[in-house]
Amino acid sequence: MIGSSRSSRTWVAAVGAIAASALLGVGEPVSVARAQPRGQEAAADAGGLDVIQLRPDFYMIAGAGGNVAVQVGKDGVIVVDAGAAEKAHEVVAAIRAITDRPIRYVINTSADFDHVGGNETVARAGRTIFPLGNETASVMTNNGAAAILATENVLVRMSAPSGLEPDYPAAAWPTEAFHQARSYMYFNGEGIEILHQPAAHTDGDSIVFFRRSDVVVAGDIIDTDRFPVIDVTRGGSVQGEIDALNKLVELAIPSIPLIWQDGGTYVIPGHGRVYEQLDVVEYRDMVTIIRDRIQALIDEGRTLEDIKAARPTRGYSRRYGADSGPWTTAMFIEAMYRDLSR
Repeated sequence: MIGSSRSSRTWVAAVGAIAASALLGVGEPVSVARAQPRGQEAAADAGGLDVIQLRPDFYMIAGAGGNVAVQVGKDGVIVVDAGAAEKAHEVVAAIRAITDRPIRYVINTSADFDHVGGNETVARAGRTIFPLGNETASVMTNNGAAAILATENVLVRMSAPSGLEPDYPAAAWPTEAFHQARSYMYFNGEGIEILHQPAAHTDGDSIVFFRRSDVVVAGDIIDTDRFPVIDVTRGGSVQGEIDALNKLVELAIPSIPLIWQDGGTYVIPGHGRVYEQLDVVEYRDMVTIIRDRIQALIDEGRTLEDIKAARPTRGYSRRYGADSGPWTTAMFIEAMYRDLSR
């Protein structure tokens, strides 16, 4: 597939740059892979949040913790990830600035606090699509709130075993949980697929593919601001992360043959700017290269401290690395080491 190897990616970028230069009448090549997608300009600003229109009926809200995706149509609104709890009311205000149609679904890509913290507030600001004819229906829909959809593992992690206090109130838990590899719906005139990616960032990750809009919401499988968080303690794994990135590469389509023009599939990461397919390819290659370096050092019998000293993230640390904060370069290397040593 085009975009699946370094040589094909180089060829595509080179052809696009030459064609763009010819059309624009300039001598310097145009950076195709880094071009901002059409609609990347802010459509609104609500309470410090940036609302970015990607398609006529599709938006991304940035600044609420994790990125929030919003699909709007005649049937209502679907929200993918609700952001952090402290930003939830601002997320609702931003959605209301886009449309007055009711929020019908909140879909969670993982159980991370900055993606599910706003679940209760955003869901209660909406309305279930199902009729409320009895008390059972009211209880199952959190008194008529919008449905919350996620994998079973997200539900398990947001709730708690008997006798323990859960981290989130019951009104924030998924009301619809699935365990199979794929869940789907037809809403606002398009097919929507929720694809479980087992053992990637965590064991509860989902990719949400809006087929007509040609937008994929990746959650924290991609974090454009840092190395991917591979949470081994919550079921994440290096190979599962690479498999999930390969799935994103497979779903996304670049703007070929007119690669000097805006177009192609948009991929919304958990944090940071919108990606296109070639960006995902580069991110996938980065993770794979670092994996291979660490695996080779493990095979040589090196210790974790030896591997850190060998700087297996060289070439990528300036762009994705950090020496402090919640996810450092050392933590990324250690997570890979722990998983690959098992």
